[in-house]
Amino acid sequence: MERWRRVSVVALLLLLLSGCHGKELSVENHDQSLVYDHTLAKTLVEYASAVYMTDLTALYTWTCSRCNDLTQDFEMRSLIVDVENCLQAFVGIDHNLNAIIVAIRGTQENSVQNWIEDLIWKQLDLSYPNMPNAKVHSGFFSSYNNTILRVAITSAVRNARNTYGDINAIVTGHSMGGAMAAFCALDLSISLGSKKVQLMTFGQPRVGNAVFASYFAEYVPNTIRLVHAHDIVPHLPPYFSFLSKLTYHHFPREVWINDSEDNTTEQICDSSGEDPNCCRCLSILSLSIQDHFTYLGVDMEADDWSTCRIIRAQSVEQLRKDLASNIIMAKHNVDVSIVENGVQTDWSSSR
Repeated sequence: MERWRRVSVVALLLLLLSGCHGKELSVENHDQSLVYDHTLAKTLVEYASAVYMTDLTALYTWTCSRCNDLTQDFEMRSLIVDVENCLQAFVGIDHNLNAIIVAIRGTQENSVQNWIEDLIWKQLDLSYPNMPNAKVHSGFFSSYNNTILRVAITSAVRNARNTYGDINAIVTGHSMGGAMAAFCALDLSISLGSKKVQLMTFGQPRVGNAVFASYFAEYVPNTIRLVHAHDIVPHLPPYFSFLSKLTYHHFPREVWINDSEDNTTEQICDSSGEDPNCCRCLSILSLSIQDHFTYLGVDMEADDWSTCRIIRAQSVEQLRKDLASNIIMAKHNVDVSIVENGVQTDWSSSR
């Protein structure tokens, strides 16, 4: 569609300044043995896609159109919705992986063009707590830390570990969901330990400066950021190589997916977080919003183009009716946390 074919002129002008040149500021990688698992990526991209679904009842029962294939045996444990902030996440158990899965929803695609343009101007305006000189954008930080997400997710992870023992947590998300997933993984790794948390994101924007990236690599060494071909979002907010100490900087490790007529290659990038031989070396004019909406052949768009708050409110109301009428049944205890009109409501299928 025409509205996705071109990014704003402002975006292009700013990105032209962030090309593959200039002095690089190194980011320490504390896990040189990190191995990329394609099969795991295929599984996690399905979770990152499923969390976009607007039918909360289908998510609750894990019967949605995207709740199948590699994830069909998923055990939902917690469904989290914030209507005002257009946030959605779920926590559950993947028994094949013997892991807790945390999936966080990304941007509503009917507003993604405005969101991309806003990314150009996002400032490193917040010092990350207890990390000297680490800077992040307050909006990214607050979307996870200052909403229902942080409390509900950490509670659900704790409850799952109380039930299933000392199993690992894997956090995933696409687009803005990937940015929030990064802060979630960091939060969990500080409380559970770096060996207990894994992060894999798809089309994630930059979230902090190089100092933050170094801290992140230390606390969450088992991290993979997948970038699909010419996806523009991982190039934002801009990286200015001539202002390396002041600019945004990706944490490692990128896996760059390149499509061709006959095959797809997955390039594992270096430990700097800003490998000049990976997606950063693309021609600025070749960057695409279309590549942002498909990862590993999976659709990463929401299933409804309505205004986020409107469709969220409608879905919440339908879920409330279904839960009250007892017409839906979950195989396991599922907690539901919803914030609407400033009020948080919690349900549990065990009640």
